[in-house]
Parts: sequence; structure tokens; C-alpha cells
Amino acid sequence: MGFFANLDQEKYDRQYSDRELALRMARYFKPHLKRLTAIVASIVVISLAGASIPMLVAKSVDKMSRHLSAREAAILTGLVLLSGVLIWLANWVRRRLTVRTVGDIVLQLREDAFSAVAEHDLSFFDEFSSGRVVSRITSDTRDFGQVVVLITDLSSQVLQALILGVVLVETEWHLALLLFSFLPVLFVVALAFRRWARKVTREGMRAMANVNAAIKETVSGIAVAKNFRQEHTIYEEFDEANQQSYRVNVRRGFVLALVFPTLNVLGGLGTAILVYVGGLSAAQGVVTAGAWYLFLSSLDKFWFPVLNLSSFWSQVQSGLSAAERVFALIDVESAVKQTDNRPAPRLKGDIRFEHVWFRYNERVQVLRDFNLHIRAGESIALVGHTGAGKTSIAKLIARFYEFQRGKILVDGMDIRTFDLRSYRRQLGIVSQIPFLFSGTVLENVVYARPDATEEEVLELARQIGGGEWLETLPNGLHTEVGERGALLSMGQRQLVALLRVLVQRPAIFILDEATASIDPFTEAQIQEALELILKGATSILIAHRLSTVKAADRILVLSKGEIIEEGDHESLMARGGYYASLYNTYFRHQSLEYVEQAGALR
Repeated sequence: MGFFANLDQEKYDRQYSDRELALRMARYFKPHLKRLTAIVASIVVISLAGASIPMLVAKSVDKMSRHLSAREAAILTGLVLLSGVLIWLANWVRRRLTVRTVGDIVLQLREDAFSAVAEHDLSFFDEFSSGRVVSRITSDTRDFGQVVVLITDLSSQVLQALILGVVLVETEWHLALLLFSFLPVLFVVALAFRRWARKVTREGMRAMANVNAAIKETVSGIAVAKNFRQEHTIYEEFDEANQQSYRVNVRRGFVLALVFPTLNVLGGLGTAILVYVGGLSAAQGVVTAGAWYLFLSSLDKFWFPVLNLSSFWSQVQSGLSAAERVFALIDVESAVKQTDNRPAPRLKGDIRFEHVWFRYNERVQVLRDFNLHIRAGESIALVGHTGAGKTSIAKLIARFYEFQRGKILVDGMDIRTFDLRSYRRQLGIVSQIPFLFSGTVLENVVYARPDATEEEVLELARQIGGGEWLETLPNGLHTEVGERGALLSMGQRQLVALLRVLVQRPAIFILDEATASIDPFTEAQIQEALELILKGATSILIAHRLSTVKAADRILVLSKGEIIEEGDHESLMARGGYYASLYNTYFRHQSLEYVEQAGALR
């Protein structure tokens, strides 16, 4: 299985060739051509000034062997000082422009990655950990930005070496050839490490993503863990992921640490040979002392870019692996396939399922040859045991998942032809556990309709129980709800979620009703809010309360993805079938008759 066997690779991961990565990254650099040109110009100035320093010193050495006047010494000293000032100034400009450019590129990359994630269907989030997705958007984009800065540093060194190389050939081509002969050896060895380094770096990033996923899951479920006194268990789970990340990254460090010493040994060997050959040539008068000095001082200029590249190989590979991971996230194809993108007109809400087949995975078939007609303006209640297909029907209408066969028509139009944004603007959805964003009640209510005024929201809120529920909120509509609505009761969260839909005025309303115990007063207010919504929308109610079931125009009883009974409450009870059994099991204790009988027995 290997050392990295326990590291998960996401199904959407893919490996890009260096050419593909380069072309993809070039698209992000293209809008910044002016800055890039200035950066290149700065690099050229740095390289020319840096290459001039050893040449000026070599000139001084040759002059000293004969006679160096005070004036010539002053000029050479001034030129060396000027070169140093130019290097500092150009380097300041280059770094300033580079930081700004890289910041803009990382900003755009994160925006593209987040936008792609936001467009993915719900099956993507069912399958892949949100912690790992977050790691790609934050950590991986940061690593990519860091490697771009590093590459600009290395490019100036390489350019400086090239300029100096031309001078060396003009000075003494025999020694230049000897110097150049060692470069292919260094490059071949460096490239030999490339694939190995890329592999271990990619695995190290996956291990870190596992740690992020463990932390996110632990923090999200900390209340449950404390409730069951499992703090030690969640620590052990985190520690296991953290220890795995430690082992993988230590192994990665060992692999990458081989590069620099290996190339350093080769560079030292080349330096020793050049010192010996150059020393003999200088002693025999073949080359001047200044030329020999120039070659010796040029060794660092040639070895340093290669050795530096190898020294920072981990960051380079980290950046390339990060780019791979981010681009793979952006390139994931949505499972929901639209055949057209026509804007959805104002919908009436007539919905038809025609021979629809649907499954979440290959093992479990949820709907088989399913047919259903929901008339415009009609409210239907879906009841049945867990796994009967109630939520699946609602999610298919909302286009959160893709069905495999058949058709779903809305107002006679294929649901796959609508632009999803314009279509979903006409959907109002309240999930079983209403999700509220951190902020005020008002901010959550106008989430789907930012143009809604506070007066409009207040007027609608007062239509629910005379607005008495607002009095239970410390600051009314400006009450902070906390993270995920934690500062509100479950009943208050449901009322805020229903008011959010009421302000939206949807054509199709989907309610996955919560099963949480709610006091009768709050339930009556929730029912009032529901009635306001039901007046103007086609409604699909996944019902858990008897009051909601009875309020529906039609009740559909589902079992294993099939409609086995339908009708209103009275007719279904009269049949004494599956619904009657469900009623006696789940709903009967909610009825007024049951409560009165229970009171009489006491």
C-alpha cells in the first residue's frame, strides 16, 4: 500500500503537465502585463548591475598588477557603489510591484475557486469534505502566491548569470567552456528530483487538508461532543490526522533535503577543478590574474541560481502542487446538467414528473419510473417513513441533484432548460433545520431580496400572530441571531426562515418541516406564516406536524420511492390503509381528540 496509503485523494483531483500549468497560470498574469514588464525591467537592471560588480573588481586586479592611480581607484569604487545603489533601488521597485501583482492574482484565483465551489451541486458537498475545500481556497492559493515571488527572485539570478556568461566567453573561452560543462550535470540532477519532489509535496498538502477537515468537523460538532463527554475522542481523531501530517511532511522534508547537499557537492567539485586549471593557466601567463579572479567570483553567479532553485525546491513544488489542486477544484464539472440557459419567466408552479428515475449512487435507486402532477397553486404534503423519497422529490424540483432518466416539467417547460439563477429566484425553501447567517434577524430575512425595506419586512412580520413573536426578540428585527442562529430558539429560527420566504414571494415553496418539539403558541404562529405563503405559491410540504398535513390540498403517501396512496386527510383515514397506520404512529398524539382523551384519563 505504501507510506501514503491512508491519504485520501479526491475523485476530482488530476495531474497537470508543466505546460498545462504554465498556460493556465499565464491567464492570470495576462491582465498585469504592464506591471510584469516593469518587473522584468527591474530584473534586467539588477542583473546588469550585479554582473558588473565582479567585472569591475577584476578590472581593478589587472590594474593593480601594473599601476592603479588614485583617480582610477576612485572611479572604480564609485562605479561599484553605483551598481550597489542601482541593485537596491531596482530590487525595491521589483518587490513592490511583485507583491501587488501576486496579491491581485491570488485574489482572482480565490474568487474563481470560491465561485466554482458555489456553483457546484449539493452532491459535490455530500461527497467531499468542506474542510478540504476550504484548505484549497485558502492555503493552496497562498502557497501559489509565495512561489511566484520566489520565481521572480530566481529569474533575476539566472539572468545575471547569463549576462556574466557572455562576458566570460569574451574573456577566456577555454575556462568558460570548462565552467559551462558542469551546468548540464547540475540541471540533470535537479530535474531528476522534480517528479519525486512534486509527489511528496502533493501528499503533504493532502495530509494538511485532512488536519483542516478534522478541525472543522470538530469545531462544528463541539456541542454534541461535550454533550456525550467525547472531548478525548475528538482529540484522538485530531491527533491521528495531525500525527499523519507530521510523518508525511517529515518524510517530505527528508526527500527535499537531499537536493541541496547533492548539488552542493557537484558544485564544489566543479569549483575545485576550475581553481586548479585556472591557477595553472594564470601561473603560466595564459590568463591574467584579473581574468582568473573573474572566473572564480563568477562561480557563485553560476552555481547559486541552480543551488538556490534546489534549496527552495520544496516551495516551488508546493506552489505547483497548490496550483494543481486549485485548478482541479475549479475544473470540477457539475453533476447538474442544463440543456439551455433561458431565463425563467414568472412561473405559475405547475410541476410534472414524467417517468423519472433517480439515485444518489449506484447502489441505491430512490425513484423508479416516478410520475406526479402538482397543479399550479396546489399544496401537497409528502408523508412516509425515512427513505421513502420525500426529500429527494423536493431536491429534484430545486435542481440540487441530477435525475438519470425521464423529465421534470415546470409550466410545461423542461426544468433542464432554465437558467438556474433565474429559476431558483422563484423558489422558496425552508430546510428541516433552518440555517441563519451571523447577523441580525432583518439581514437574514432580506437575504434573498436585498431591495426589501425594513417597513415591508415589519408589515409582513406583524401578519404572523399579530407580531407578538417580535416582542420575544430583545431588539426586534435588529436582534443578533448568532452563528447558525444559535442565539434563537428553534421556533424563532423557523419563523425567521418562513418570513425570509414570505418576503421573497416565491412561485414554488418547499418546506422540509422540522421535527423539533415546539410549544403550541409558536406552532400556531408558524402555521399562520405557512398559510400566508401557501396562498400564493405551489407548495411541497414534507410534513411532520398534523396541522401541516391537514392544511395541504392533497396528501401523497410514499413508500420506497412510489406513491402508494393519495387524497385528503379524511378520505385516507377512511381507507384504513398505510396513511392511517402512519397517523396512529406519528400524528395521532398531536390531535386535539388525543389530548382531550389523555386529559380525561388523568
